[in-house]
Formats: sequence, structure tokens, C-alpha cells
Amino acid sequence: MDLSLSEEQTLIRESARDFLENECPEEHVRAMEEDEAGYSPDLWKKMAELGWQGLMIPEEHGGSGFSYLDLCVLVEEFGRALVPGPFIPNATCAAWLVVAGSDAQKAKYLPGIASGTAIHTYAVTEETGRWDRGGYALTATADGDGYVLNGTKLFVPDANVADYLHVIANTPDGRLANFIIARDQAGVEVNLLKTIASDKQAEVVLNNVSVSAEDVMPVDSETSMRGRNIAVNLENAYLVGLAQKDFEIAVNYAKERVQFGRPIGSFQAIQHKAADMVTDVDGMRFITYKAAWATSENEPSQNMDTSMAKAWCSEASRRVVAHGQQIHGGIGFTKDYIIQLYFRRQKRAELFWGDADFHREQVAAMLEI
Repeated sequence: MDLSLSEEQTLIRESARDFLENECPEEHVRAMEEDEAGYSPDLWKKMAELGWQGLMIPEEHGGSGFSYLDLCVLVEEFGRALVPGPFIPNATCAAWLVVAGSDAQKAKYLPGIASGTAIHTYAVTEETGRWDRGGYALTATADGDGYVLNGTKLFVPDANVADYLHVIANTPDGRLANFIIARDQAGVEVNLLKTIASDKQAEVVLNNVSVSAEDVMPVDSETSMRGRNIAVNLENAYLVGLAQKDFEIAVNYAKERVQFGRPIGSFQAIQHKAADMVTDVDGMRFITYKAAWATSENEPSQNMDTSMAKAWCSEASRRVVAHGQQIHGGIGFTKDYIIQLYFRRQKRAELFWGDADFHREQVAAMLEI
């Protein structure tokens, strides 16, 4: 298994980095924290023109037909730039449709995602905050040929701007399914939550929301795990990019900050922290791309690889941003300085789709410990 980037993937990475450095600078990230929508429709349109929303969508549905692994390369650059908005949940839903959607569902929804004219997000967690099967209490009731949903989903990313919500719930016979509903239909209420990352997570209340049978994606255990792996590895890729940039900012600061007549980067204590940071980042990148490759190729090891990667990335990225804060000292905790943006967004990605403890439990269960 060769985890080095192909020529095509290198081009994706370099072009994305150049674009985002120009179009998503620190000022834009800060502005979107205060913006009601939390994202720029103009930037969204530009990304759609580059084909990013449709990167792994098949060409027959308006996409570029790239692989899931290629998408992870792109999302790493989103972590570097802290790109605000619904790109990652939208890409997750697109990938779910590609993997598990019916031909009719793909034809109905994928062209809109690929063109950037429709935004999708997922509604998974409930009041328990659990990301496993036991956390999904919401159960649909039968209504003729369709279903009705009543209940609440929490921490739904970018629900305020999404056109469609992929609601994970139980069918009346106890099986898991993905119910695709329009955000603006009757009975859907979206309430934004206050978060440490100042992103747009929401409470979504469903009151007698009707869903036709054609908009239901049944999910068996294998498909459920594949969908989980897709979502988790996108968060891992985001954390890799975030940690890499945090390390670079901290090292540059250590070279410039002078104390006792010399740059603080010359002190051994700071050098040790920088060495620990780069070790963690390199480990994150290797284990993430191994898991992303296994998921992209639908390898038997993907479940184990993905949980191992999320367990490592969750803790390693936390260590990296903590070292970054410590290298900066007091200025690192002021909102006027950039490093705190990475610290706050790391916590969100660390917890989404399960933290290190959760995924270590998943690994232990797979090993039957």
C-alpha cells in the first residue's frame, strides 16, 4: 500500500491551498463566526465552479467521478484554512448517496449537490450525544406508503442553511434508515446552538414531518459502518490539516518571538514541544490516509482502521493545539490572535463522530476484548 499522493492528488492539494489562501483568509473565518448564515454563498459558488462539491459524485450525475480518498485530500486543506460552512456535512451526505442511495435517489439529489445549488447535512445525534446505534431513539411511524417523524436531533451541522436533512432514525420494524427531508417543509424547526467553535450547530425539532418511501435509504449493519467510516475519516482529514497549520503557526512564532535576547525557538523546552507536535501531525496523517484508503477501496479492515485513526487523531490534535497555545503564552488565548481559532475548532472535530474513548471502545469490541 503506497500512501504517497498521486500526481492528480498533489494537484488537488496545491490548487486547493492556493485558492483557499486567497479566498478564505483569517478575516473571512472571523467574519463568518458573526454571520447569521455562517458561510459565504459567493465562496460556495466559486467552489462549485471548481467542481469541489461534486468531486466524488459520478459524472453521469454532474460530478467529477473522483474517489473518496481524493475527497479526503481536499478536506485536509479545509482544515488548514478552517473553511466555515457546510462543505464537510454536504460532502458526507453526497458520499452516502453515492454508496447507499437508489438510482432514483441519486438522480434526484446528486446533480443539485454537484452544481452547488443544493446543500445537504446530516441529523444523527440526539439528547444522549451518542454516535452509536444505541443513541438513535427517534423512530418513524408508518403513514400509508410513507412515514412520519416526531422527535429532536441535536448538534446538526449547518442545518440553518441546508436545503435537505438526512435524518438517521429507526423504521417501525426496528431497522435503521436515512430519511431525506426538505428543511423548509412543514413541521421542521431549526434552532441554532451556542458552541465553543462559533460554528452553526443546531437543534432540529421534527413535528409530524412526512417522508415519502422514495426518500428513505434503508441502512443495514454493513452500510451503516461504511457510512460512519466516510464521515469519520473526513473529520480526521480536517484535523490533520488543522494540526499541520497550527504547528506551522507555532513554529513561525517561536522563530520571531524574542525573550532574554534570543528567539524562544532556541530554547530546548520549546524545541521539545515542536518535536512532539510534528511527531503527532505525521502520525495523524499516516493513520488517517491508511483508513481513508481502506474506506475508499471498501477494504475489510476499514472499520478497525477508521476507529484507530479517530482515536489517535482526536487526542493527537488536542496535544498539538495545546502545545501551540503554550508556545504562544498569554497572547495565544486572546481572540485577537489566530492560534485560538484552531484551538476552538479542534474541540468540535475531536468530538464529532466520537472522541478517542468512544473509538477505543469500538476497537476493543472488534477485537472482542
